[in-house]
Amino acid sequence: MTRTALTIAGSDSGGGAGIQADLKTFSALGVYGMSVITALTAQNTKAVTGIFPVEPDFVRAQIDAVFDDIPVHAVKLGMLGGPEMIRTVAERLRHWKPRWIVLDPVMVAKSGDKLLPDDAIEALRSELLPLASIVTPNLPEAAVLLGEAPATEERQMPAVAARLQGLGVANVLLKGGHLAHGESADILLHGGEVLWQRAPRIATKNTHGTGCTLSAAIAAGLALGLALPDAVGRAKSYIAGAIAAADRLGIGHGHGPVHHFFQTWPNGGASS
Repeated sequence: MTRTALTIAGSDSGGGAGIQADLKTFSALGVYGMSVITALTAQNTKAVTGIFPVEPDFVRAQIDAVFDDIPVHAVKLGMLGGPEMIRTVAERLRHWKPRWIVLDPVMVAKSGDKLLPDDAIEALRSELLPLASIVTPNLPEAAVLLGEAPATEERQMPAVAARLQGLGVANVLLKGGHLAHGESADILLHGGEVLWQRAPRIATKNTHGTGCTLSAAIAAGLALGLALPDAVGRAKSYIAGAIAAADRLGIGHGHGPVHHFFQTWPNGGASS
């Protein structure tokens, strides 16, 4: 049987993040991708110039249409928006009961501004964290979920991950990319086991979509039947390669996307 993954997230018209990044990741890793679109955005590598939310009832219809016909081996959750949308998605996931749910809590912009109102953050805590197989926040997102200041040192990360797990989520991948170190260190709290995931930090401005891509890669690994630590390890290697090859793309004039197909495109996609 072909393995499948469903992304429930917002659309990125520039193709670097959101639904587009998720579907590219699924394809690159050998998984058939489906999508439920929660919002349309007008954006490119320089800015987001508009957001058009999809009505929760139509999101419900999209979810039901996929699950009613196609086996779903893993679900990835990205940009959801307000509390009604979060409750709608949670209710349908409780109904359909997918085996794996990867939650990427898109809550904080690169500027540090919160992207969700307080009632949506509370809905995410109460409705989605208990359903998630794994949550993948960066340090600012973890701080918002916990209602505390962001961690500033690597040694703080195990305790932060443990507090996140205390909110009811089964497993936590806490991303340490905001720390000023020579390597990118993430921590996986899997049950009671602490597993570090490390990769060299790569000097590039083309990192648009890294969080979406990493969580989608985890979902792809789980859909393929990998154990959760193996799915996370393979996803970490994949995103490191996609970032390392990002400058070969030359997309846009701002913060360009990572290279989802670095393993398969000849010449990295550039003309010879």
